Amino acid sequence: MQPNFDQELEDRLVRYAAIDSQSDETSAATPSTEIQFDMLNLLVAELQEIGAADVTLTDYGVVLATIPATAPGPAIGLLAHVDTAPQFNATGVKPRVIKGYDGGDITYPDNPDLALSPQKSPYLASKQGDDLITASGLTLLGADDKAGVAIVMTLARHLLANPEIKHPKIRLAFTPDEEIGRGVGALLPKDLGVDFAYTLDGGDAGEIVYESFSADRAVVRIKGVSIHPGWAKEKMVNAAHLAAKIVQTLPQATMTPETTDGREGFIHITDMNGGSSEMEIKLILRDFELDGLAAKGDLLRSVCDAVQASEPRAEITCEIFPQYRNMRYWLENDMTPVELALAACRAHGIEPISAPIRGGTDGSRLTEFGVPTPNIFTGMQNVHGPLEWISVQDMAKATEVCLTLVQKAAEMG
Repeated sequence: MQPNFDQELEDRLVRYAAIDSQSDETSAATPSTEIQFDMLNLLVAELQEIGAADVTLTDYGVVLATIPATAPGPAIGLLAHVDTAPQFNATGVKPRVIKGYDGGDITYPDNPDLALSPQKSPYLASKQGDDLITASGLTLLGADDKAGVAIVMTLARHLLANPEIKHPKIRLAFTPDEEIGRGVGALLPKDLGVDFAYTLDGGDAGEIVYESFSADRAVVRIKGVSIHPGWAKEKMVNAAHLAAKIVQTLPQATMTPETTDGREGFIHITDMNGGSSEMEIKLILRDFELDGLAAKGDLLRSVCDAVQASEPRAEITCEIFPQYRNMRYWLENDMTPVELALAACRAHGIEPISAPIRGGTDGSRLTEFGVPTPNIFTGMQNVHGPLEWISVQDMAKATEVCLTLVQKAAEMG
């Protein structure tokens, strides 16, 4: 008999989403924010309560635990991240459950001008009758990735409560700071100790992702010449004007997130700070191929060099830092974990979707570190904004797929 996970998943996501655990890329701490410990410590307590083994909160802010094997097979990792995105308000999240969605527009009690329409969201239109979870209109929901946390915890409780289910050793990991690219450090692969792993951090039901962006971040700093504006003629060099010139020179019609899709990469300006004396521009560079990523870095440098040449009295620097790389480069050499996930999906009558993800996950870094880690769907939609929502039934499908996956792994012996 197929277990029904709906209510447990709903309860867990509502509980987890109400906890503010937003990360902060400007912080050098690990985790980047103290509030992430509210989630991490809660998970330690819940894992101990359900009987998980080896429950540990590492000094680099990752919660690890073990579900002991009941059969031979490859050791498998299941991961989700506890932080929510810094891009939108995540304080005071008020999750609400819409039972048996009627197929119409969804409105928001704390923001009457906001509406989520099935006409603009074909995926939403397909969820009539499902139980949906949204926020109240003033915050994101945080299903990215607390839906993944809820799925992993629900599966863990079920396996520990039913030791007759055959599965190999399973290692759980709940990471901080994924949203700012710092969820996986060099110590985690060894501490996780698995043959391969999966992140629960994907969208539409059926998504099994083994290809992600390659990613760099960039910081452009501009120092002008400051002087009282009343005596500034032929003396002042306004850093804000030079920053604007750099932004305007970058291609805006063909290489920004809002003008690209599919396999097209982009250059995205995330922050501009400063004033007439000094300015700082933060950017992220994305492409599926390394040569395309390198070309975007070269383009940014060339724009900065051109603006520098136009005003030699200024000082313009451009630094580019690697973040993560396309997991496909490693997974295509051994597709075993991907094929296992695809088979688990099909066992539930779900035709897998394996389109490249226009982003990255902790799996991108883990795969690069030598732990093959594709990404499995959770159902999350419209993440990082006030229109974020998720279907409880999609979360249940993900839990069922993971349950089948670990059982199929035991069949590998």
